[in-house]
Amino acid sequence: MMKLLFFVLFLAPLLYNWWLLVSLLLFLSFYMLLLPVSNYTMNLGYGLGMDLISYCLVFLTIYISFLMIMASSRIKFTNNYTGEFVMVILLLLFILMLTFSTTNLFMFYLYFESSMIPTLFLIFGWGYQPERFMSGLYLLFYTLFASFPLLLSIFYIYNCSFTLCYFLIFLNINNFLYFSLVMAFLVKMPMTFVHFWLPSAHVEAPVSGSMILAGVLLKLGGYGLYRVLFFINYYYLNFIFIILSLFGTFIVGLLCLGQVDIKSLIAYSSVAHMGLVICGIMTCFYYGFLGSLILMIGHGLCSSGLFALANMIYERSHSRSLFINSGFITFMPTMSMFWFLFSINNMSSPPSLNLFGEIMLINSILGWSSLSILFIGFSSFFSCCYSIYLYSMTQHGILYSGFKFESSGLIREYFILFMHWLPLNFLFLSVDIFTFWV
Repeated sequence: MMKLLFFVLFLAPLLYNWWLLVSLLLFLSFYMLLLPVSNYTMNLGYGLGMDLISYCLVFLTIYISFLMIMASSRIKFTNNYTGEFVMVILLLLFILMLTFSTTNLFMFYLYFESSMIPTLFLIFGWGYQPERFMSGLYLLFYTLFASFPLLLSIFYIYNCSFTLCYFLIFLNINNFLYFSLVMAFLVKMPMTFVHFWLPSAHVEAPVSGSMILAGVLLKLGGYGLYRVLFFINYYYLNFIFIILSLFGTFIVGLLCLGQVDIKSLIAYSSVAHMGLVICGIMTCFYYGFLGSLILMIGHGLCSSGLFALANMIYERSHSRSLFINSGFITFMPTMSMFWFLFSINNMSSPPSLNLFGEIMLINSILGWSSLSILFIGFSSFFSCCYSIYLYSMTQHGILYSGFKFESSGLIREYFILFMHWLPLNFLFLSVDIFTFWV
Protein backbone atom coordinates (compact mmCIF):
# COMPACT_ATOMS: atom_id res chain seq x y z
CA MET A 1 0.00 0.00 0.00
CA MET A 2 2.85 2.36 0.84
CA LYS A 3 4.32 1.76 -2.64
CA LEU A 4 1.12 3.11 -4.23
CA LEU A 5 1.05 6.13 -1.92
CA PHE A 6 4.71 7.00 -2.60
CA PHE A 7 4.08 6.60 -6.34
CA VAL A 8 1.34 9.25 -6.14
CA LEU A 9 3.54 11.51 -3.96
CA PHE A 10 6.41 11.38 -6.45
CA LEU A 11 4.08 12.50 -9.25
CA ALA A 12 4.19 16.00 -7.72
CA PRO A 13 7.25 17.20 -9.78
CA LEU A 14 5.24 16.49 -12.95
CA LEU A 15 2.65 19.21 -12.25
CA TYR A 16 3.31 20.96 -15.57
CA ASN A 17 3.99 17.81 -17.63
CA TRP A 18 0.29 17.13 -18.26
CA TRP A 19 0.36 14.09 -20.58
CA LEU A 20 3.20 12.26 -18.80
CA LEU A 21 1.22 12.59 -15.55
CA VAL A 22 -1.93 11.20 -17.24
CA SER A 23 0.07 8.27 -18.67
CA LEU A 24 1.60 7.43 -15.27
CA LEU A 25 -1.82 7.49 -13.57
CA LEU A 26 -3.15 5.15 -16.27
CA PHE A 27 -0.13 2.89 -15.68
CA LEU A 28 -0.82 2.95 -11.92
CA SER A 29 -4.47 1.92 -12.44
CA PHE A 30 -3.36 -1.02 -14.64
CA TYR A 31 -0.70 -1.95 -12.06
CA MET A 32 -3.51 -2.15 -9.47
CA LEU A 33 -5.15 -4.87 -11.58
CA LEU A 34 -2.03 -7.05 -11.17
CA LEU A 35 -2.14 -6.93 -7.35
CA PRO A 36 -3.46 -10.07 -5.60
CA VAL A 37 -6.98 -9.57 -4.18
CA SER A 38 -8.35 -11.23 -1.07
CA ASN A 39 -11.35 -10.82 1.17
CA TYR A 40 -8.89 -10.61 4.09
CA THR A 41 -6.99 -7.41 4.82
CA MET A 42 -3.75 -7.52 2.82
CA ASN A 43 -0.64 -5.33 2.43
CA LEU A 44 -0.84 -4.41 6.13
CA GLY A 45 1.68 -1.91 7.44
CA TYR A 46 1.87 1.58 8.99
CA GLY A 47 -1.81 1.35 9.96
CA LEU A 48 -2.81 0.85 6.32
CA GLY A 49 -4.23 -2.21 4.58
CA MET A 50 -6.66 -3.22 1.84
CA ASP A 51 -9.41 -5.78 1.66
CA LEU A 52 -11.52 -6.26 -1.47
CA ILE A 53 -13.76 -3.22 -0.99
CA SER A 54 -10.77 -0.95 -0.28
CA TYR A 55 -9.01 -2.37 -3.33
CA CYS A 56 -12.02 -1.73 -5.60
CA LEU A 57 -12.47 1.85 -4.38
CA VAL A 58 -8.74 2.71 -4.55
CA PHE A 59 -8.68 1.40 -8.13
CA LEU A 60 -11.78 3.47 -8.95
CA THR A 61 -10.18 6.59 -7.42
CA ILE A 62 -6.96 6.29 -9.46
CA TYR A 63 -8.90 5.49 -12.64
CA ILE A 64 -11.33 8.42 -12.27
CA SER A 65 -8.42 10.78 -11.43
CA PHE A 66 -6.68 9.88 -14.69
CA LEU A 67 -9.92 10.48 -16.62
CA MET A 68 -10.73 13.79 -14.91
CA ILE A 69 -7.31 15.25 -15.75
CA MET A 70 -7.86 14.23 -19.38
CA ALA A 71 -11.38 15.72 -19.40
CA SER A 72 -10.05 19.04 -18.04
CA SER A 73 -7.51 19.66 -20.80
CA ARG A 74 -9.21 23.01 -21.58
CA ILE A 75 -7.57 24.24 -18.36
CA LYS A 76 -4.19 23.29 -19.89
CA PHE A 77 -4.93 24.91 -23.26
CA THR A 78 -6.16 28.18 -21.68
CA ASN A 79 -3.33 28.01 -19.09
CA ASN A 80 -5.83 28.52 -16.27
CA TYR A 81 -3.53 27.84 -13.25
CA THR A 82 -2.57 24.43 -14.66
CA GLY A 83 0.01 23.49 -12.01
CA GLU A 84 -2.28 24.41 -9.11
CA PHE A 85 -5.15 22.44 -10.67
CA VAL A 86 -3.08 19.26 -11.04
CA MET A 87 -1.70 19.72 -7.52
CA VAL A 88 -5.24 19.88 -6.08
CA ILE A 89 -6.22 16.68 -7.97
CA LEU A 90 -3.10 14.81 -6.80
CA LEU A 91 -3.74 15.95 -3.22
CA LEU A 92 -7.34 14.72 -3.45
CA LEU A 93 -6.18 11.40 -4.94
CA PHE A 94 -3.63 10.96 -2.12
CA ILE A 95 -6.20 11.73 0.62
CA LEU A 96 -8.81 9.38 -0.91
CA MET A 97 -6.28 6.53 -1.18
CA LEU A 98 -5.44 7.03 2.51
CA THR A 99 -9.15 7.13 3.40
CA PHE A 100 -9.91 3.81 1.73
CA SER A 101 -6.82 2.01 3.05
CA THR A 102 -6.57 3.06 6.71
CA THR A 103 -7.59 0.57 9.41
CA ASN A 104 -8.02 3.17 12.18
CA LEU A 105 -11.42 4.78 12.74
CA PHE A 106 -10.07 8.17 13.81
CA MET A 107 -7.64 8.36 10.88
CA PHE A 108 -10.52 7.42 8.60
CA TYR A 109 -12.54 10.33 10.01
CA LEU A 110 -9.58 12.69 9.53
CA TYR A 111 -9.05 11.73 5.87
CA PHE A 112 -12.83 11.58 5.27
CA GLU A 113 -13.14 15.23 6.30
CA SER A 114 -9.87 16.29 4.63
CA SER A 115 -11.14 15.16 1.21
CA MET A 116 -13.60 18.05 1.35
CA ILE A 117 -10.83 20.71 1.24
CA PRO A 118 -9.42 19.91 -2.25
CA THR A 119 -13.02 19.45 -3.50
CA LEU A 120 -13.88 22.96 -2.29
CA PHE A 121 -10.74 24.32 -4.00
CA LEU A 122 -11.88 22.68 -7.25
CA ILE A 123 -15.36 24.21 -6.99
CA PHE A 124 -14.20 27.67 -5.83
CA GLY A 125 -11.19 27.92 -8.12
CA TRP A 126 -12.39 26.43 -11.40
CA GLY A 127 -16.20 26.54 -11.11
CA TYR A 128 -18.36 28.44 -13.58
CA GLN A 129 -20.82 30.80 -11.86
CA PRO A 130 -20.54 33.14 -8.84
CA GLU A 131 -23.11 30.88 -7.12
CA ARG A 132 -20.32 28.32 -6.61
CA PHE A 133 -19.48 29.96 -3.26
CA MET A 134 -22.98 29.24 -1.94
CA SER A 135 -22.91 25.63 -3.21
CA GLY A 136 -19.48 25.18 -1.57
CA LEU A 137 -20.95 26.38 1.73
CA TYR A 138 -23.84 23.91 1.36
CA LEU A 139 -21.30 21.11 0.90
CA LEU A 140 -19.24 22.30 3.87
CA PHE A 141 -22.04 22.78 6.38
CA TYR A 142 -24.10 19.70 5.48
CA THR A 143 -21.03 17.49 5.86
CA LEU A 144 -19.61 19.15 9.00
CA PHE A 145 -22.97 19.33 10.77
CA ALA A 146 -23.46 15.57 10.38
CA SER A 147 -19.80 14.72 11.09
CA PHE A 148 -19.38 16.38 14.48
CA PRO A 149 -21.44 13.72 16.36
CA LEU A 150 -19.32 11.08 14.57
CA LEU A 151 -16.13 12.63 16.02
CA LEU A 152 -17.60 12.61 19.54
CA SER A 153 -18.70 8.99 19.16
CA ILE A 154 -15.17 8.01 18.00
CA PHE A 155 -13.76 9.49 21.24
CA TYR A 156 -16.38 7.56 23.22
CA ILE A 157 -15.51 4.31 21.39
CA TYR A 158 -11.82 4.76 22.22
CA ASN A 159 -12.72 5.42 25.85
CA CYS A 160 -14.69 2.13 25.99
CA SER A 161 -12.70 -0.19 23.68
CA PHE A 162 -9.15 1.26 24.10
CA THR A 163 -8.66 0.78 20.36
CA LEU A 164 -9.90 2.32 17.14
CA CYS A 165 -8.93 -0.52 14.78
CA TYR A 166 -12.12 -1.57 12.94
CA PHE A 167 -11.65 -5.25 13.67
CA LEU A 168 -10.93 -4.94 17.41
CA ILE A 169 -13.73 -2.56 18.52
CA PHE A 170 -16.27 -4.12 20.84
CA LEU A 171 -18.85 -2.09 22.79
CA ASN A 172 -22.52 -1.79 23.64
CA ILE A 173 -24.41 0.54 21.30
CA ASN A 174 -27.40 2.72 22.14
CA ASN A 175 -29.65 4.80 19.88
CA PHE A 176 -27.63 8.02 20.24
CA LEU A 177 -24.36 6.29 19.35
CA TYR A 178 -26.01 4.50 16.43
CA PHE A 179 -27.39 7.70 14.89
CA SER A 180 -24.17 9.67 15.39
CA LEU A 181 -22.09 6.90 13.76
CA VAL A 182 -24.43 6.45 10.79
CA MET A 183 -25.73 9.95 9.95
CA ALA A 184 -22.41 11.42 8.73
CA PHE A 185 -22.16 8.72 6.07
CA LEU A 186 -25.82 8.98 5.05
CA VAL A 187 -25.41 12.72 4.41
CA LYS A 188 -22.28 12.00 2.36
CA MET A 189 -23.99 9.34 0.19
CA PRO A 190 -26.40 11.36 0.17
CA MET A 191 -29.69 9.98 1.49
CA THR A 192 -32.82 11.67 0.22
CA PHE A 193 -33.95 14.64 2.38
CA VAL A 194 -30.31 15.48 3.23
CA HIS A 195 -29.22 15.55 -0.42
CA PHE A 196 -29.65 19.20 -1.37
CA TRP A 197 -25.90 19.97 -1.26
CA LEU A 198 -25.21 17.48 -4.08
CA PRO A 199 -27.13 18.96 -7.06
CA SER A 200 -25.93 22.49 -6.23
CA ALA A 201 -22.30 21.31 -5.90
CA HIS A 202 -22.52 19.40 -9.20
CA VAL A 203 -24.06 22.29 -11.11
CA GLU A 204 -21.39 24.76 -9.99
CA ALA A 205 -18.37 22.43 -10.10
CA PRO A 206 -16.04 22.14 -13.12
CA VAL A 207 -16.09 18.82 -15.01
CA SER A 208 -13.26 17.41 -12.87
CA GLY A 209 -15.15 18.30 -9.67
CA SER A 210 -18.34 16.67 -10.94
CA MET A 211 -16.50 13.52 -12.05
CA ILE A 212 -14.71 12.99 -8.73
CA LEU A 213 -17.86 13.89 -6.74
CA ALA A 214 -20.05 11.39 -8.59
CA GLY A 215 -17.30 8.82 -9.14
CA VAL A 216 -15.63 8.57 -5.75
CA LEU A 217 -16.73 11.05 -3.04
CA LEU A 218 -20.27 9.66 -2.81
CA LYS A 219 -18.73 6.21 -2.26
CA LEU A 220 -17.05 7.47 0.93
CA GLY A 221 -20.45 7.27 2.60
CA GLY A 222 -21.02 3.65 1.54
CA TYR A 223 -17.49 2.68 2.59
CA GLY A 224 -18.00 4.31 6.00
CA LEU A 225 -21.28 2.42 6.49
CA TYR A 226 -19.55 -0.90 5.71
CA ARG A 227 -16.85 -0.21 8.29
CA VAL A 228 -19.19 1.08 10.99
CA LEU A 229 -21.83 -1.66 10.61
CA PHE A 230 -19.00 -4.19 10.96
CA PHE A 231 -18.75 -3.54 14.71
CA ILE A 232 -22.11 -1.93 15.54
CA ASN A 233 -24.24 -5.14 15.79
CA TYR A 234 -27.25 -2.90 16.39
CA TYR A 235 -29.58 -3.24 13.43
CA TYR A 236 -32.98 -2.53 15.03
CA LEU A 237 -33.25 1.00 13.61
CA ASN A 238 -32.01 0.23 10.08
CA PHE A 239 -35.61 -0.01 8.88
CA ILE A 240 -35.96 3.81 9.24
CA PHE A 241 -33.26 4.46 6.64
CA ILE A 242 -34.46 1.67 4.34
CA ILE A 243 -37.97 3.12 4.27
CA LEU A 244 -36.70 6.70 3.78
CA SER A 245 -34.39 5.64 0.95
CA LEU A 246 -37.03 3.53 -0.80
CA PHE A 247 -39.46 6.44 -0.71
CA GLY A 248 -36.63 8.79 -1.72
CA THR A 249 -35.66 6.86 -4.86
CA PHE A 250 -39.29 7.06 -6.00
CA ILE A 251 -39.59 10.81 -5.27
CA VAL A 252 -36.20 11.70 -6.78
CA GLY A 253 -37.11 9.74 -9.93
CA LEU A 254 -40.10 12.06 -10.31
CA LEU A 255 -37.91 15.12 -9.61
CA CYS A 256 -35.51 14.08 -12.39
CA LEU A 257 -38.31 14.30 -14.95
CA GLY A 258 -38.82 17.96 -14.04
CA GLN A 259 -35.19 19.07 -14.47
CA VAL A 260 -34.17 21.49 -17.21
CA ASP A 261 -30.42 21.46 -16.44
CA ILE A 262 -28.37 18.51 -17.80
CA LYS A 263 -25.94 18.37 -14.85
CA SER A 264 -28.74 18.75 -12.34
CA LEU A 265 -30.62 15.80 -13.89
CA ILE A 266 -27.53 13.55 -13.74
CA ALA A 267 -26.90 14.66 -10.11
CA TYR A 268 -30.46 13.78 -9.05
CA SER A 269 -30.15 10.39 -10.77
CA SER A 270 -27.05 9.81 -8.57
CA VAL A 271 -29.20 10.45 -5.48
CA ALA A 272 -31.71 7.84 -6.70
CA HIS A 273 -28.99 5.22 -7.27
CA MET A 274 -27.37 5.91 -3.91
CA GLY A 275 -30.77 5.46 -2.24
CA LEU A 276 -30.82 1.88 -3.52
CA VAL A 277 -27.24 1.36 -2.26
CA ILE A 278 -28.25 2.59 1.24
CA CYS A 279 -31.17 0.13 1.25
CA GLY A 280 -28.87 -2.75 0.31
CA ILE A 281 -26.28 -1.94 2.98
CA MET A 282 -28.91 -1.42 5.69
CA THR A 283 -30.52 -4.84 5.07
CA CYS A 284 -27.16 -6.32 6.24
CA PHE A 285 -27.68 -9.28 3.90
CA TYR A 286 -24.88 -10.91 1.89
CA TYR A 287 -26.54 -9.94 -1.41
CA GLY A 288 -27.12 -6.41 -0.14
CA PHE A 289 -23.42 -5.85 0.65
CA LEU A 290 -22.25 -7.37 -2.64
CA GLY A 291 -24.85 -5.57 -4.76
CA SER A 292 -24.11 -2.20 -3.16
CA LEU A 293 -20.36 -2.59 -3.82
CA ILE A 294 -20.94 -3.51 -7.48
CA LEU A 295 -23.52 -0.73 -7.99
CA MET A 296 -21.17 1.84 -6.40
CA ILE A 297 -18.41 0.94 -8.87
CA GLY A 298 -20.83 0.82 -11.83
CA HIS A 299 -22.44 4.11 -10.86
CA GLY A 300 -19.03 5.74 -10.36
CA LEU A 301 -18.02 4.94 -13.95
CA CYS A 302 -21.42 5.63 -15.53
CA SER A 303 -22.14 8.89 -13.74
CA SER A 304 -18.62 10.18 -14.32
CA GLY A 305 -19.01 9.40 -18.04
CA LEU A 306 -22.33 11.25 -18.17
CA PHE A 307 -20.77 14.34 -16.56
CA ALA A 308 -17.90 14.17 -19.08
CA LEU A 309 -20.50 14.05 -21.89
CA ALA A 310 -22.43 16.97 -20.39
CA ASN A 311 -19.20 18.99 -20.31
CA MET A 312 -18.47 18.17 -23.97
CA ILE A 313 -21.83 19.66 -24.91
CA TYR A 314 -21.28 22.63 -22.55
CA GLU A 315 -17.91 23.44 -24.17
CA ARG A 316 -19.67 23.77 -27.54
CA SER A 317 -22.93 25.49 -26.61
CA HIS A 318 -21.88 27.25 -23.32
CA SER A 319 -25.25 26.25 -21.88
CA ARG A 320 -26.47 23.38 -19.71
CA SER A 321 -30.13 23.82 -20.63
CA LEU A 322 -31.93 20.78 -22.04
CA PHE A 323 -34.02 23.05 -24.28
CA ILE A 324 -31.10 24.81 -25.95
CA ASN A 325 -28.97 21.67 -26.34
CA SER A 326 -31.14 19.67 -28.71
CA GLY A 327 -30.56 17.96 -32.04
CA PHE A 328 -26.94 17.01 -31.41
CA ILE A 329 -27.39 13.73 -33.31
CA THR A 330 -27.28 15.67 -36.60
CA PHE A 331 -23.98 17.30 -35.71
CA MET A 332 -22.18 14.72 -33.54
CA PRO A 333 -23.55 11.27 -34.48
CA THR A 334 -20.64 9.29 -32.94
CA MET A 335 -20.98 11.23 -29.69
CA SER A 336 -24.70 10.46 -29.85
CA MET A 337 -23.83 6.75 -29.73
CA PHE A 338 -21.95 7.33 -26.45
CA TRP A 339 -24.91 9.32 -25.09
CA PHE A 340 -27.09 6.30 -25.89
CA LEU A 341 -24.65 3.81 -24.31
CA PHE A 342 -24.30 5.78 -21.07
CA SER A 343 -28.03 6.51 -20.87
CA ILE A 344 -28.95 2.82 -21.12
CA ASN A 345 -26.21 1.95 -18.62
CA ASN A 346 -27.72 4.56 -16.30
CA MET A 347 -31.02 2.68 -16.45
CA SER A 348 -29.17 -0.61 -15.72
CA SER A 349 -29.23 -2.41 -19.03
CA PRO A 350 -27.24 -5.60 -19.65
CA PRO A 351 -24.30 -6.18 -19.65
CA SER A 352 -23.46 -3.27 -17.32
CA LEU A 353 -22.26 -3.54 -13.72
CA ASN A 354 -25.31 -1.46 -12.74
CA LEU A 355 -27.63 -4.30 -13.81
CA PHE A 356 -25.79 -6.93 -11.79
CA GLY A 357 -25.66 -4.67 -8.75
CA GLU A 358 -29.36 -3.80 -8.98
CA ILE A 359 -30.39 -7.47 -9.35
CA MET A 360 -28.52 -8.29 -6.14
CA LEU A 361 -29.90 -5.22 -4.34
CA ILE A 362 -33.49 -5.94 -5.39
CA ASN A 363 -33.04 -9.52 -4.13
CA SER A 364 -31.80 -8.30 -0.77
CA ILE A 365 -34.50 -5.61 -0.35
CA LEU A 366 -37.30 -8.01 -1.31
CA GLY A 367 -35.81 -10.51 1.14
CA TRP A 368 -36.10 -7.84 3.83
CA SER A 369 -39.72 -7.05 2.94
CA SER A 370 -41.76 -8.16 -0.06
CA LEU A 371 -43.93 -5.01 0.29
CA SER A 372 -41.02 -2.91 -0.96
CA ILE A 373 -41.62 -4.25 -4.49
CA LEU A 374 -44.00 -1.33 -5.19
CA PHE A 375 -41.37 1.37 -4.58
CA ILE A 376 -38.62 -0.64 -6.29
CA GLY A 377 -40.83 -1.12 -9.36
CA PHE A 378 -41.66 2.60 -9.58
CA SER A 379 -38.06 3.71 -9.00
CA SER A 380 -36.82 1.34 -11.75
CA PHE A 381 -39.52 2.63 -14.09
CA PHE A 382 -38.65 6.29 -13.41
CA SER A 383 -34.95 5.47 -13.82
CA CYS A 384 -35.79 4.28 -17.33
CA CYS A 385 -37.95 7.37 -17.96
CA TYR A 386 -35.39 10.03 -16.98
CA SER A 387 -32.59 8.27 -18.87
CA ILE A 388 -34.69 8.27 -22.05
CA TYR A 389 -35.72 11.88 -21.34
CA LEU A 390 -32.05 12.93 -21.03
CA TYR A 391 -31.05 11.15 -24.25
CA SER A 392 -34.01 12.24 -26.37
CA MET A 393 -33.92 15.90 -25.26
CA THR A 394 -30.21 16.32 -26.03
CA GLN A 395 -29.98 14.26 -29.23
CA HIS A 396 -33.31 14.73 -31.01
CA GLY A 397 -35.10 17.88 -32.12
CA ILE A 398 -33.82 20.89 -34.05
CA LEU A 399 -30.24 22.10 -33.63
CA TYR A 400 -30.12 25.70 -32.35
CA SER A 401 -29.02 27.89 -35.27
CA GLY A 402 -27.03 30.31 -33.09
CA PHE A 403 -24.29 27.77 -32.38
CA LYS A 404 -20.79 28.25 -33.76
CA PHE A 405 -19.12 24.85 -33.60
CA GLU A 406 -15.40 24.26 -33.75
CA SER A 407 -15.39 20.46 -34.05
CA SER A 408 -17.75 17.52 -33.89
CA GLY A 409 -15.59 15.66 -31.37
CA LEU A 410 -11.90 15.21 -30.59
CA ILE A 411 -10.02 11.90 -30.32
CA ARG A 412 -9.24 12.81 -26.69
CA GLU A 413 -12.97 13.09 -25.93
CA TYR A 414 -13.83 9.75 -27.54
CA PHE A 415 -10.93 8.13 -25.65
CA ILE A 416 -12.27 9.47 -22.32
CA LEU A 417 -15.73 8.08 -23.04
CA PHE A 418 -14.41 4.73 -24.24
CA MET A 419 -12.29 4.36 -21.10
CA HIS A 420 -15.41 4.98 -18.99
CA TRP A 421 -17.50 2.54 -20.99
CA LEU A 422 -15.00 -0.34 -21.26
CA PRO A 423 -14.76 -1.37 -17.56
CA LEU A 424 -18.44 -0.54 -17.00
CA ASN A 425 -19.55 -3.22 -19.47
CA PHE A 426 -16.63 -5.66 -19.51
CA LEU A 427 -16.09 -6.08 -15.75
CA PHE A 428 -19.46 -7.86 -15.90
CA LEU A 429 -17.63 -10.81 -17.51
CA SER A 430 -15.42 -11.38 -14.45
CA VAL A 431 -17.85 -10.31 -11.76
CA ASP A 432 -16.75 -13.26 -9.57
CA ILE A 433 -13.90 -11.08 -8.22
CA PHE A 434 -16.48 -9.08 -6.24
CA THR A 435 -17.90 -12.22 -4.65
CA PHE A 436 -14.61 -12.85 -2.82
CA TRP A 437 -15.78 -10.27 -0.33
CA VAL A 438 -17.95 -10.79 2.83
